[in-house]
Amino acid sequence: MTQVWCNGAFLDETDARLSIADRGFTLADGIFETVLGVGEKAIWVAEHLQRLREGAAVLALPVDFDDQVLESAVTELLRKNGFPRSAIRITLTRGPAIKRGLWVEGKATPTLLMTCAPTATLGALQRVIIARSTRRNEYSPLSRIKSLNYGDNILARREALVRGATDALMLNTKGHVACATVGNLFAQIAGEWITPPVEDGILSGIARAKILPQMNVREVSLTEADLRSAEAAFISNSLGCYEIIEIEDRKLPSCLDEDLVAALYETP
Repeated sequence: MTQVWCNGAFLDETDARLSIADRGFTLADGIFETVLGVGEKAIWVAEHLQRLREGAAVLALPVDFDDQVLESAVTELLRKNGFPRSAIRITLTRGPAIKRGLWVEGKATPTLLMTCAPTATLGALQRVIIARSTRRNEYSPLSRIKSLNYGDNILARREALVRGATDALMLNTKGHVACATVGNLFAQIAGEWITPPVEDGILSGIARAKILPQMNVREVSLTEADLRSAEAAFISNSLGCYEIIEIEDRKLPSCLDEDLVAALYETP
């Protein structure tokens, strides 16, 4: 039976209970982080917990546990579940609402839940389209945190699947390329690696921050025309890097060094 951690206690997943009034469920009032686990080792856990607290501050969400407790919980969750390779999901919500309403004054009783699931190895190949059904709002603070509100990303991913692709690249309101539905975009143009800047409405990914100096990446706004001239491209997130082998039916070559990626993610 898979184990979870909820508000300080380890439980079988079938025993975990959330209130039907939890604002994460009713209003997407919360944030999350996804942490890669390799055996009993959590990759970049300190950076994830820092970003969790930064996102919580944007939404004025209290975090009732210190980092030492949370890091220990992550490690123990990996040990208890015993998957060779895991995705730890840390979800923080404002907790049960005292009464109905968009904003309710008074002290929140937050819900902090960690789940653990087996995940695939690095490197799934991606065929992407440019989403037309929705756009990324670069003016919203939510574009820069791991908000539970993933509605636009879901619409874009659904469009990709309907159109026979595996993922979608999302434009912002100015028409600049922002990101994929669950990761940051890197494109090689005229021999130089480029990624969209935070100001274009992207989440500043932890993997992205590691890749920038490793590959001498420049942060520049990208247009659809730029994508049409890309020589290679890939997507990164905290679980791995994924080569893009096709953009809007245009083929792209392989571009990632497997040893470099493994070293980046501290995996054997």
